[in-house]
Amino acid sequence: MTIEVANESGISVDEPGLASLARFVLDEMRMHPLAELSVLLVDAPTITDLHQRWLGEAGPTDVLAFPMDELRPPPPGSDRNDRGGPDSGAAPFLLGDVVLCPEVATEQAREAQHPVGDELELLCTHGILHLLGFDHAEADERATMFGLQDRLLDSWRAGRAALRDAARGDGGAGYAAERGAGEHEAGDAAEGDSGERDESG
Repeated sequence: MTIEVANESGISVDEPGLASLARFVLDEMRMHPLAELSVLLVDAPTITDLHQRWLGEAGPTDVLAFPMDELRPPPPGSDRNDRGGPDSGAAPFLLGDVVLCPEVATEQAREAQHPVGDELELLCTHGILHLLGFDHAEADERATMFGLQDRLLDSWRAGRAALRDAARGDGGAGYAAERGAGEHEAGDAAEGDSGERDESG
């Protein structure tokens, strides 16, 4: 898979971390290995313009998703090479663009009382799921999309924590003592905040 992250926001962001997250999400969704994804980070005026131009809504937003080749995850039990797409050739498939605004993410992270990095991970995952055809206009769609979003983020963060623990050589005890309940609070806030975000994409 090809993941391109471009930061035009003027704000320092963990770009390699977002690229790794995007690759993880697409892999978990069993997308074709030739799928291509672009993640663009922009400032508030830029996303405000995109928000107005494409959705007809005023003001800045946190994340926008622009699908390209309409790829869809393969059905359960199938091989990832059976994924939906315009054809079954060997050419790369452009999944689309996810546009994030770190300025808006920073404000939302402050309100949710969790790190900005966590908020950007949530928004990036949310945008990718929109590209894959998920939506939250109806109650059942909302439950499906946000449930999947939470599971993907939980799995991603658990994997990263395990790698940090292995690098520290403390079997996880040091990490638990250092972060403890604060990390659970961040997770709870992310879930609640994502449940209220209806304007994304």
